[in-house]
Amino acid sequence: MGFRQLHRWLGLVAGTLALVLGLTGALLALDPLVDAWHAAAPAPASSVAALVERVQASVPGAQEIRRLPSGALVVFGFDGERALASYVDASDGRVLGAYRPSVSPRWVKNLHRSFLAGDAGRWAAAGAALAMALLSFSGLVLLLRRMGGWRQLGGRVRGSPAQRVHAITGRVLLPLLLVSSISALVLSAATLEFVPLDASGEPDVVSVVPADPDRQALPAARLDPLQQLPVSDLRRLGFPDPADPEDTWTLVTGQGTGSVDRYSGRMLAWQDASLGQRVNDWALVLHTGDGAWPWAVALGLMGASVVLFWLSGIVVWWQARRFVPRIGGNSTPDQADALIFVASEGGSTRGFAQTLHDALVLGGHRVHSAPLERFRTTPATRHVFVLAATYGEGQAPAHARDALKRIAALDAGRARVAVLGFGDRQFPAFCAYAHALDETLRARGWPMLLPLECIHQQSAQEFARWGEALAASLGEPLTLSHVPHLPPTVELTLASRRDYPGGAGEPAAILCFTWPEQGVLARWRGQGLSSFAAGDLLGIVPPGTNVPRFYSLASATEDGFVEICVRRIPGGLCSTHLLGLAPGERVAAFIRPNPAFALPRTRQSVVLVGAGTGVAPLAGFIRRNHRRTPMHLFFGGRDPAQDYYFGEDIERWREQGRLASVQTVFSRTPGGGGYVQDTLRRQAAHLRELLARGAIVRVCGSHAMARGVAETLDAVLAPIGLSVRELKARERYAEDVF
Repeated sequence: MGFRQLHRWLGLVAGTLALVLGLTGALLALDPLVDAWHAAAPAPASSVAALVERVQASVPGAQEIRRLPSGALVVFGFDGERALASYVDASDGRVLGAYRPSVSPRWVKNLHRSFLAGDAGRWAAAGAALAMALLSFSGLVLLLRRMGGWRQLGGRVRGSPAQRVHAITGRVLLPLLLVSSISALVLSAATLEFVPLDASGEPDVVSVVPADPDRQALPAARLDPLQQLPVSDLRRLGFPDPADPEDTWTLVTGQGTGSVDRYSGRMLAWQDASLGQRVNDWALVLHTGDGAWPWAVALGLMGASVVLFWLSGIVVWWQARRFVPRIGGNSTPDQADALIFVASEGGSTRGFAQTLHDALVLGGHRVHSAPLERFRTTPATRHVFVLAATYGEGQAPAHARDALKRIAALDAGRARVAVLGFGDRQFPAFCAYAHALDETLRARGWPMLLPLECIHQQSAQEFARWGEALAASLGEPLTLSHVPHLPPTVELTLASRRDYPGGAGEPAAILCFTWPEQGVLARWRGQGLSSFAAGDLLGIVPPGTNVPRFYSLASATEDGFVEICVRRIPGGLCSTHLLGLAPGERVAAFIRPNPAFALPRTRQSVVLVGAGTGVAPLAGFIRRNHRRTPMHLFFGGRDPAQDYYFGEDIERWREQGRLASVQTVFSRTPGGGGYVQDTLRRQAAHLRELLARGAIVRVCGSHAMARGVAETLDAVLAPIGLSVRELKARERYAEDVF
């Protein structure tokens, strides 16, 4: 079982117990704070002997003094038949107030320690602690994989709102949970007597005092062991019973336990604290925060946050379960002429494999689909398809981490192979695992059916284009119409539109929709339009199809409207539908977060590069630039009279100081300056200066444009030792391409 499966099942099975332990632990964390409030630091030279005299003078009937881990002193005794327990001041023995062992009801402590079920409950609590330790460790491993290692642990978290909440809280909670659960295991081991706390053997007899019927008890000030012991080292001191002449002072410190003769003041016996006791003492501090109130605050916050952590984990599990397809209709490997092997971290790549599987079966093939770690061929195999997602910094999905080694050790077969990668271009290691698989298969001599192709952000359109190339290579009809699992949609009403002729006879429009407010639950689950930012994607589901088209948002929640820029694509179902809308008409839509492209809060300069309708999210960034961060826009179009989208807004924002500079080029206008890459070259010195000082870059437009911009910037930045790849690795460069 992998770490992901272990984490998932432990979370589901032990989650409720963890919730109980977390909430009760948060309540019990108040006790160290109350004790710390009553603690008064004794004078550096204050001895236990002096403390005893002060206590005896102010608290008649005192029988025991305890120094709590916080440093607070508590005296126990009797006032007649009434038991007393009071906080006292170490400096004068003055009573400070009544002592309560816990501010929480006793049942809360019993619930935390034993689930109110006695010995059976203590065993259950120990099992829950073990489950929490494994859950925390597996969660920490998965978090490191998700973030790309220790160095990236503090980086920006990507994903749905629930995923981000779970990962962000995990960065803080998981180390605390791991420490808390391990210390709980130690305490449970002592409670269940697996670890002895008492030292083995008899105590060392230090002195033997002969009996003397006329002896008189010495005052505490004349007892050498008490005079030599600082109050700061005391754990507990038991007074001798006046009615029992054989009774002694009982002394407990962090180093051990001893008996002091009240007549001679000599130490009668001493027993060092066992290793088990010392370990148990440390575990108690780590688990409860006793004696370390800042740690108790951290533990209390952790316990309270377990609710959020658990709920977000449940939502993440539920979302992943919804998106995991069930590949059916599998032929056996020995009968199949087409094999599909899948490496998927979250399950979405398996959905594409199902689409390919169904299309091949429809074409008359016998198909077998399996996880990539089961890679093998048979004499019946004619075609092999590898669909591989890349995770973290170029790693394989967890279940397929050893698949590459397995493939590298196999002899090449006769079947022709095609590798299809899935990833996100925002990451420097875009589809790196698919590249490694393709290179390994080629190096081993496998015949290639198609060159490696990489799909950006699970694009159904790119997948369909790959299907066309596959059909041509196979010499048979094949259509890959992948319908991704759609989240619930909401209806948007068109409020206004600004039309542009567009270049090359392709009209465009800026469409502004009213914003339907939604509740907290929709936001938590990542559904609807309850929260979005410029650069996020608006999914539009056109009539007659279940395949959404995505458009970059030029607005944010705070703007109060939803705005996109749409250019008509010849034969494009969605763009034609959108450009045919009149104000008051509606469309079905949903939000797909695009956190990798989001602009962080920064005082660093921002370089914005966009072409055509790709200026839309950049316009959203500029619109929200209330802090007047220096933003420099490089815009490329064909003709300023036809496709200078947001032109009037851009000029107004520059006058308002939201935009520091604008460089425009128009490729179809005489003297227009060429393409956006050309103006980047002309501004090379300025760009080098900006990027050397830490500027952030955002690029939006077509694949060809983004590739040209990256190549140009690599050439511009080479003299100062920077590159686009390095900027991506530092999360200073991101693309939104279509």
